[in-house]
Amino acid sequence: MATSPLSVTSKPPSVTRLRHQRPPLTPVRVSAAAVTTTTGMPDHHHPSLEITGGGADRFLPAFNTLHLHYKPFPIIGWNRHLETIFAAFFRTVPEVKYRRECLRTQDNGTIALDWVYGDHRSLPSDSPILILLPGLTGGSQDSYVKHMLAKAKSKGWRVVVFNSRGCANSPVTTPQLQTASFTADTCHVVDHVSSRYPKASIYAVGWSLGGNILVNYLGREHHRCSLSGAVSLCNPFNLVIADENLRKGFNNIYDRALRGGLSRTFEKHASLFEEMHDEYNVQEGLNPRTVREYDEAITRDLTTD
Repeated sequence: MATSPLSVTSKPPSVTRLRHQRPPLTPVRVSAAAVTTTTGMPDHHHPSLEITGGGADRFLPAFNTLHLHYKPFPIIGWNRHLETIFAAFFRTVPEVKYRRECLRTQDNGTIALDWVYGDHRSLPSDSPILILLPGLTGGSQDSYVKHMLAKAKSKGWRVVVFNSRGCANSPVTTPQLQTASFTADTCHVVDHVSSRYPKASIYAVGWSLGGNILVNYLGREHHRCSLSGAVSLCNPFNLVIADENLRKGFNNIYDRALRGGLSRTFEKHASLFEEMHDEYNVQEGLNPRTVREYDEAITRDLTTD
């Protein structure tokens, strides 16, 4: 299967060990039926909550929202498309000042980490750390990232945003951009953060493609993973089906938005790919009609780890 941001298949990873040499973990599923038994809500179109670690009975009771009815935003909240688009354009965005750190990788690539400015001086070295992995074309500037960051910061956590190559105006020094199966950068980031703060417990949250990359990393690196916990949100586990759905009906609006973000990012760094015309279709990458076309032109052949 192609190596791309949207057309990757892999075995569902199982996390067998986390930080501090924890014992093998057993996946626990809290299904829609289990949740709706207490809420009285219909079980159709309700997400399931997948838990890997076996300690569901210890921490799930604290999540009161699992037992509450969903209250949609007035008027627009009854339509998922209106709610999504409204939030993208009109949601308030917390003010966050970042301090950027660039890491050099073994393949001479560059990773941009955005830390909250001032935390390195104000927080104890053993403060818990949260690594955030945004979705496709996303980065530290996105509202959903800043809201999660602000919430964690209010609890005394140190937060760092891991911007995939080319995202959030990060420098690109090799012909390697964001792909779902490329987890080497995630390994590098987790190892770097762990070595810098050896006394801290480290956690990670990924959205959409960032969640997919995070889960891939957990499955591949379970034997050496130094994360104490991880959460994957809105993960398009079957990326082939997700891509097909993006091109159906009104969903095309999301495909166009993602396609535009991909092509704009690629345009800034197209010169790195021009000498490799046998591997990449640069012109189609600059002017794709769909995410799939961009995928076929540029990212499907990017290096995996």
